Amino acid sequence: MIDLFSGLDAWVVVSLMLALTFVLAFEFINGFHDTANAVATVIYTKAMPPHLAVFFSGVFNFLGVLLGGVGVAYAIVHLLPVELLINVNTGHGLAMVFSLLAAAITWNLGTWYFGIPASSSHTLIGSILGVGLANALISDIPLGDGVNWQKAIDIGMSLVLSPMAGFAVAALVLLGLKWWRPLSKMHKTPDQRRKLDDKKHPPFWNRLVLVISAMGVSFVHGSNDGQKGIGLIMLVLIGIVPAKFVLDLNSTTYQIERTRDATMHLSQFYERNAATLGEYLALGKAKSADLPEQFSCNPQQTEPTIAALQSSLQGVTDYRALSAEKRVEVRRYLLCLDDTAKKVGKLPGLEPREKADLEKLRKDLTATTEYAPFWVIVAVALALGLGTMVGWKRVVLTVGEKIGKQGMTYAQGMSAQITAACAIGMANIFSLPVSTTHVLSSGVAGTMVANKSGLQGGTVKTILLAWVLTLPATVGLSAGLFWLAIKAMS
Repeated sequence: MIDLFSGLDAWVVVSLMLALTFVLAFEFINGFHDTANAVATVIYTKAMPPHLAVFFSGVFNFLGVLLGGVGVAYAIVHLLPVELLINVNTGHGLAMVFSLLAAAITWNLGTWYFGIPASSSHTLIGSILGVGLANALISDIPLGDGVNWQKAIDIGMSLVLSPMAGFAVAALVLLGLKWWRPLSKMHKTPDQRRKLDDKKHPPFWNRLVLVISAMGVSFVHGSNDGQKGIGLIMLVLIGIVPAKFVLDLNSTTYQIERTRDATMHLSQFYERNAATLGEYLALGKAKSADLPEQFSCNPQQTEPTIAALQSSLQGVTDYRALSAEKRVEVRRYLLCLDDTAKKVGKLPGLEPREKADLEKLRKDLTATTEYAPFWVIVAVALALGLGTMVGWKRVVLTVGEKIGKQGMTYAQGMSAQITAACAIGMANIFSLPVSTTHVLSSGVAGTMVANKSGLQGGTVKTILLAWVLTLPATVGLSAGLFWLAIKAMS
């Protein structure tokens, strides 16, 4: 990290420091905003003392970020169209990052202040979409090309379906517990436990499950939400100091050879499927000289792009040997080939086995572009973990007492937390960002309905209103800020 600032102008260093501070501030706020949901049930049910629960939740969030990988991080990054990602310059990079972060932080702080379990995932995604749409308007390109809509739809579906699944599954888990042990003490609320048994804490086994499931939710929250911060920092670094971060400069010779081999195998794949893909890719028609000076991703330029990439990587064993301009060029080629391969994989006519082969080639193509330095992962992990340890009280009260008309029972807490941990863990496997807030709070609501406790209409309406308004509000706010920043620079 020490050489990060070497050779940079003073204004670029200041801008970079501010941008990194903004990202880590977002993750810190995310910690006390979202992670309160992870410990809400374990605190409310008195399974753990609040400060101990928050401390261990912070630790498990930290571990989740460290061990979570970068799949979700780049799912967030690729909401932006590939054209914006390959042609971003320092000025646009700064405007993009500061606009989306300012919008996300403003909305997060506002909803936290009012104790509303709103989603940091929705907030960040809305902010990114706003920047993409504003860039399309400023650049006079169609709005349909301003955002990677297929990725947005995939993420949108995960954000919509995960709370619905949380509601239904948590309700079913609770019904299963009531059928299995209908007279168990786990169906008491903390107040009932104190009045009837004169005991403060849940029964031992219920307490153990509550603690373990809460730490599980914290871990998967870290591995999912923490990756969003990693993706943001990589956007910052690639946008402001591209020469150092467009490619993983620590890539081994084997990884570079693997990337080079992937381009050769990709060319062979297209030749093998020329009958199906020939017209779409203009196979045999485009030449290397046809690549435009202002590089853009066009499926009909696939053959010359492959040839140009193979030429750029010929004999290269260390990315540091490439000039700064050549590194940017190689990344552009790799991103475009990956983008085209993704589109090809969705075309009709390809056999399932061929589509599977194409997915493997895509992973090899992006092996040295979709990465994060270890210091980035540690910084995000620390910010998220430390943020977890403050500001949790407002949301805990909402989740524990204001969703249902009655207090939460131990069984309800277990059902909601187990469901949330499993749902978010599955999303991590498929590299999909989901909302810890909405999965857990909808799980609590599901258990309230299953327990015939009823829901508090005011709280549910407030949560739903925040859920509905978050995307349009952050889209509008980040788009407006980005437009103002670009106009100011011009």
